[in-house]
Amino acid sequence: MALVHKLLNGTYILRKCPKPRVVFCPFWRTHFADYCSSSFQKPVAAPGKAYSQRKTKGNLEEHHQREVALEITSPEDKPEISFDKAIKEEMKGHFRHLKDDIVNYWIGPEGRPLHEVLMEQAKVVWQFRSKEDLDKWTVTSDKTIGGRSEVFLKMGRNNQSALLYGTLSSEAPQDGESGRSGYCAMVSKILRGPFEMKRSYDWSHFNTLYLRVRGDGRPWMVNIREDTDIIQRKDQMYSYFMFTRGGPYWQEVKIPFSKFFFSNQGRIRDAQYQLPLDKISSIGFTLADKVDGPFFLEIDFIGVFTDPAHTEEFAYENSPELNPRLFK
Repeated sequence: MALVHKLLNGTYILRKCPKPRVVFCPFWRTHFADYCSSSFQKPVAAPGKAYSQRKTKGNLEEHHQREVALEITSPEDKPEISFDKAIKEEMKGHFRHLKDDIVNYWIGPEGRPLHEVLMEQAKVVWQFRSKEDLDKWTVTSDKTIGGRSEVFLKMGRNNQSALLYGTLSSEAPQDGESGRSGYCAMVSKILRGPFEMKRSYDWSHFNTLYLRVRGDGRPWMVNIREDTDIIQRKDQMYSYFMFTRGGPYWQEVKIPFSKFFFSNQGRIRDAQYQLPLDKISSIGFTLADKVDGPFFLEIDFIGVFTDPAHTEEFAYENSPELNPRLFK
């Protein structure tokens, strides 16, 4: 009877224990469940106290699971992407910029009062103090047509200037078509408004281009493009020369807008036109002096100002035969 009592008691305990450990008894050649002695020694708590302990333990486990869920994200739990929401946010941003442009148009350029704009004598259009300022420009070379020139643009020392450098090569590409090569350029990107609409610069209140640069003695060509949607006029530009001194010292370059001459597809035209200062699209710098080797040009800022001593309107002569529309 004692043996039967023990077997029944073991069966009762086996039901309550979640993970028994099976032990083989060599005397009885039978497998018995080995239970930890601590399960028999646990004191029985009062019903209310046991409930509060289970509740506290459950709260702690839930809090722990919440922390783990915040720290560890399953690779399957990917954030939902709503294209409709992204499009709505993009449209809201464009309409917000459009509203600002309309309000600023009635107030004045860049939201300033008109009398401040009319009395302004100088203005910095581009300056280089961070990588965001470099993102407003792009560089190109004769590599686009198979040449060997290289050009790079990076921030200068102490992030106070932009450094344009590279190597010029006048070796013609071996394509059987191009007979000459050797140029590098830096061009400003077109200003964009809401809905990616093109915007232009209005410099009609100024008469001189103002730059602070430091070069290696090479001559550069400063090119200004007009804002136009006509495909036939995309290769037209207004240009003038900028001569750098070389050496460690900065120089201030002042070029009157009346000096810029008109060219089309890289050729100076016989009929010259004045630079339309109220619709400037971009400005650029080109090196093509046919001298192979390294070069550099460091630019602090590019701006415009009004020189009261300069009264010239246009520096080039025209005739009714060359430019009839100027003599109507």
